[in-house]
Amino acid sequence: QVQLVESGGGLVQAGGSLRLSCEASGLTFSTYAMGWFRQAPGKEREFVAAISSSAGSTYYADSVKGRLTISRDNAKNTVYLQMNSLKPEDTAVYFCAALTVSYVNSVVVRTASRYNYWGQGTQVTVSS
Repeated sequence: QVQLVESGGGLVQAGGSLRLSCEASGLTFSTYAMGWFRQAPGKEREFVAAISSSAGSTYYADSVKGRLTISRDNAKNTVYLQMNSLKPEDTAVYFCAALTVSYVNSVVVRTASRYNYWGQGTQVTVSS
């Protein structure tokens, strides 16, 4: 049974930092690209960042570029999202997801429906 478990969310002031983690089990982690998405109240789920299976390529939404950094540790079956210079508009539930395709590109990783597995999400709240 595949499980993705997010952690590290919480309440932080604007300008602060958080580090989200997502630990995977039940799959061959090193063969999956991993992504982070978020969903704010009343809004659709949106792409945040993604990383290829080997960590050779990373992808970011324009709204987070330069502030958020995705990384992974295949030995620990874990993907991370380092979040710096947080803004109130970053407030959302953050989900990690696993994607297995023969070819990963910037279009594929931004498409939520292409992902095979999802975590339950972790709440991030940024106060002004």
